[in-house]
Amino acid sequence: MRKPDKKETVNLFFSAFLILAFIVCAHFFTQFTANLDATLGTVINICIYAVFGLLVFYATRVGDGKPVKRFSPVTLIVMVLPSLYIMIASVAKFMPLNNIFAGNSGTVSVITALAAIAFGYGIPYTFFSGFELASEDNEEAAPEVLEGGVEADIIENTEETVETAEETLEAAEEAAEDEADTAEKETEE
Repeated sequence: MRKPDKKETVNLFFSAFLILAFIVCAHFFTQFTANLDATLGTVINICIYAVFGLLVFYATRVGDGKPVKRFSPVTLIVMVLPSLYIMIASVAKFMPLNNIFAGNSGTVSVITALAAIAFGYGIPYTFFSGFELASEDNEEAAPEVLEGGVEADIIENTEETVETAEETLEAAEEAAEDEADTAEKETEE
């Protein structure tokens, strides 16, 4: 692993500072929502935690090269949809499991806060997976082909088997010729 340069170190410092500053601001927002209607306070708190998850995603997605865009249905199904259900069920009283996910008088339960953070982190993670290294020549380089593995072993074993079979066939032919020569000499005598 290479050592980060000064620009990356500064970016990491500002990312950490951004996260800490958001935590302080979120504390004041949650104090503000305590005086609001219970449903509105819960919705605002859920949004605060979702933004926190989004900030954590962007603060932790560091690497070389350009971002790789892709769609991950597994992340969508396993992380985003269940967290979305938990967030909705904590506000909607008619949904199953509302009594488990709902907080008291406008507050957010721990499970709902974690679900909102997972939702904020999971939405961008569903569409961006990481970083792709750029080639040094800035050209479209062909992907490196890996050699070896099971296929190479099979080919190698097949070649060895063919060579062994050829050697055995040659030895059998020589033995047959020697026997024929010996039989010929015996018949002459």
